[in-house]
Amino acid sequence: MSTEARRAPFPQRPADDPAPAEPSPQAEDEPSVFAPRRPLERPREARPPVPEVRLTTPPPPPPASARFPDAPPTRAPAETPTETTTRLRPVPADPEPAVPMPPPPAWSPVGTPAPDPALSWNAPWPVGAFGQPEPYEEPVRGLGPLARLRSRTGVAAVCVVLGLGLIGGALAGSWLTGEDGDRAADSGFAAAGALWHNAPVDQLFPPTVQGTGAGPGGADRSWTRIAVAPDTGCAGAFDPLLARALAPVGCARLLRATYTDATETHVTTVGLLFTKADPAAMASLAARFRTERLDRRTDLLPLPYAAKGTPAAGFGARQRASWTVSVLTDAPIVAFAVSGWADGRTVDTPQPAPDAVRSGATSAPAQAGLGNEAQGLADRIQRKLRQTVSPATEKPS
Repeated sequence: MSTEARRAPFPQRPADDPAPAEPSPQAEDEPSVFAPRRPLERPREARPPVPEVRLTTPPPPPPASARFPDAPPTRAPAETPTETTTRLRPVPADPEPAVPMPPPPAWSPVGTPAPDPALSWNAPWPVGAFGQPEPYEEPVRGLGPLARLRSRTGVAAVCVVLGLGLIGGALAGSWLTGEDGDRAADSGFAAAGALWHNAPVDQLFPPTVQGTGAGPGGADRSWTRIAVAPDTGCAGAFDPLLARALAPVGCARLLRATYTDATETHVTTVGLLFTKADPAAMASLAARFRTERLDRRTDLLPLPYAAKGTPAAGFGARQRASWTVSVLTDAPIVAFAVSGWADGRTVDTPQPAPDAVRSGATSAPAQAGLGNEAQGLADRIQRKLRQTVSPATEKPS
């Protein structure tokens, strides 16, 4: 079916061209193929009414003079002389007249110092400019090399002289002091060797000797002299091996005394052997005893002095329990001491006093304190001997 068959017939236009009639609803609903199609209208949702917003017009910008000082600001009129304010002081009617500054004085040659003629172009040249040269003076910058060398040489010479003087003085002082010291030592050594016939027996062997802290554990001891042996030779006073060891120094005199403790339980014989040796021989003997430990050998013991009618009557060679032997180097003397029990009990193995006085020693002589008896009494007799020698060697003032 063609499009012309679908189209409705148009009526004839009248001659007077009347106003077009309104189209009928049927013709309006019928679509035409040549007319554009209308878009389908969807039902719109009901929206709430938007409140009316009134737009306010922004204020006009301020003038340019208010934003930037394009034009100079107008100044307020100045106060008149007749104006008065509410301040505390009134404004004067007439302003103070300005003080005029005096004009600068004009330059005048009067009083002006005249220029130095030496600085002018017409001044004469100094002497030596084109004639004889001016004397040259070296700037003072210290001493020259030769002067410095001479000064150093002088200082070194002074130091050498002072050093030699000090060394010479020290050597002379040491020589004089050493000579005096040697003389004093020699005099003391000789004086000690003569004590056996110059000092009384009570001075060498006091009747009572106090031994503060000489006992075991630091206990005090007190010894009383019970017998003094006559001054004789050394025969029968030592074991044969000990006598042989002492033979190099000789025997001038032997002094001995026997002491007992406060309880008369222990007896001790202390002796002083005056030798014939010089200090060198005594030093050699002391070194031998020290290096070979001759004072610790049980076959090198001194023999006791057993006086009859005393607690030491039974004190013989088999009763010796502890001993000590000391070779002096500042005197020609060998000091010794030997201790034992007063009841005559025998001792199979005697013990040296330095070993018996040690802490923890468990031998019978050590437990009985016989090592302290021999060591303590020998030390105090030697101390008394040195006290006796010192006054004899002092020079009178």
